[in-house]
Amino acid sequence: MNFNPKMLQVYLVGGTQDTHHDSYEFLAKVEEAMQAGITAFQYREKDNSTMTADARLIMARRLVEMGKRYSIPVLIDDDVQMALRVGADGVHVGQDDEQIEQVIKEAAGKLIIGYSCNTATEVEKANHLSAIDYLGCGPVFETTSKIDADPVLGLTKLEELNKLSNHPLVAIGGLSLKNIPEVLKTGVAGLSMISLVLNSENITETVEKIKALINN
Repeated sequence: MNFNPKMLQVYLVGGTQDTHHDSYEFLAKVEEAMQAGITAFQYREKDNSTMTADARLIMARRLVEMGKRYSIPVLIDDDVQMALRVGADGVHVGQDDEQIEQVIKEAAGKLIIGYSCNTATEVEKANHLSAIDYLGCGPVFETTSKIDADPVLGLTKLEELNKLSNHPLVAIGGLSLKNIPEVLKTGVAGLSMISLVLNSENITETVEKIKALINN
């Protein structure tokens, strides 16, 4: 699947650590979100995940199959080899993950490449890497979904990074239905969320509300 910035509009990120370490709950929630109209999904087992390497591989395959069923791109967090092995659409790497130059070497032309950048220096470096498809920036607000989260950016900094970037930018971290309109005013290409969707009592309704805010 070729990259299109519209893929970033409603970009769900998550792993089993976001659903009480329950694989069945995780798959059910991701499928409901796909049915509701998310535009991309990133499989991310992090922090306190209890999944073994084999279990992650099996889960990744199931998610890729699900993505194909709903025509939604599925990206793998910080594992190029897994992404290639399971036939994922892309890979997302952070500043502390695999070296971006090595990721580009292995994935360019084969996978959509996303890269986390939270400072002007990081964005400027990314501007010289044409193989990158998009940047993830955050946390925009305080977040409880990521234990090792970077310092909060805030809206002003997010807007500055968006203007500086040659790549489309997706905002992540602490997004809510209340603050999304302000985030969209910064000009970012999309919104990435974890708990807003996966902790929702009505995932379909939440995704529909997010889409309505984007299309407003």
